Amino acid sequence: MQSTEKQEFTTSRGTRFMGISLLIGIPTLLIFAFLLSPADDNMDDAVRLIYVHVPMAIFAYVAIITTGIGSVFFLWKKSRWWDTVAHASAEIGLILCGLVLITGSIWGRPTWNTWWEWGDVRLVTTLVLFLMILGYLALRQVPANPEMRAKRASVVGIIAAVNIPIINRSVEWWENNTLHQKSSLTDGKLENLTLFTLFLGFIVVGISYLWLMTHRFRVGWMTTEIETAGIAELIEERLNEGNSTVVNSQPQQKDGTK
Repeated sequence: MQSTEKQEFTTSRGTRFMGISLLIGIPTLLIFAFLLSPADDNMDDAVRLIYVHVPMAIFAYVAIITTGIGSVFFLWKKSRWWDTVAHASAEIGLILCGLVLITGSIWGRPTWNTWWEWGDVRLVTTLVLFLMILGYLALRQVPANPEMRAKRASVVGIIAAVNIPIINRSVEWWENNTLHQKSSLTDGKLENLTLFTLFLGFIVVGISYLWLMTHRFRVGWMTTEIETAGIAELIEERLNEGNSTVVNSQPQQKDGTK
């Protein structure tokens, strides 16, 4: 009975620790980002968005690269474990990538005086990445043989991961076609409390990714267990239940004698 109850949850000691860390870390990050850290000389209070925008961008890269690696190993090893990793990470990567686009637009309005600029290479390539991961997840929902469906999605996952270096280096490769600034970590302009708050953002977003990844993987693994091992038995059981219901519902014949 005890083991059955444990299987109903995806929590563990590690995920509980990460959850408690997030309950402490998220409010702490918000306090440092919006109250304690100083405004920038050029961007003023708009600089505060980098404490979430930059970490989410980095871990969106991590999530989608993980999807690409999982897709490669699935095609190579035919490993359901790697396919589940790729699928779980893609869902988190889509969320992070969407938040990167939203926070980037909010940051761009006071900084560039526009919400969106189609001529900016980094913005457009990030949008392409978002649409590719959306397509990856759409392929996962197409009715088909599970292995064939995973193969098709894996190809898209690998192509999406290849897009990451293009996004990352787009500012350097197309300097004349971007409004985006270069890396805040390598230009040496971040100091003291600003730098500390940014690294705190990396820690909080990183723990968030690991926490979500752990839970989503466990849910995904249970789903594939049902799909690959138990679905036939479940269908047969339902059919047997339906047949027995029909038999029991038929009226009994009465004796014709009075």
